Amino acid sequence: MAEEKYGEVTQEDKLWALLSWLIWVVALIALLMEDKKSRPFIRYNAVQALALTVVGFVLSSVLSFIFIGFVLAVALAIYIIILAIQSYQGNWVTIPFLTDFCKRQGWI
Repeated sequence: MAEEKYGEVTQEDKLWALLSWLIWVVALIALLMEDKKSRPFIRYNAVQALALTVVGFVLSSVLSFIFIGFVLAVALAIYIIILAIQSYQGNWVTIPFLTDFCKRQGWI
């Protein structure tokens, strides 16, 4: 469905998407490099990776004074690894609420 709209997803796209999920700095670099941010699959994953990282950092920081903050951080790390694997397989991952928010903002 999404592949038809945006074209083929290359191995390089998949690698950049994977690294964007695992290392937030790579996501930032991908969005700053003209040739990378023009690739829809890379941009889609990099924007969501950064947004999820920011949301997770804020929630974990706010809740860090109680045990829930630690549990949330661990759960988020596991979820990010799952999303990274899915994106490396060429899937257009969707995060509840966050994907729709990013689309409404015009980021993806």
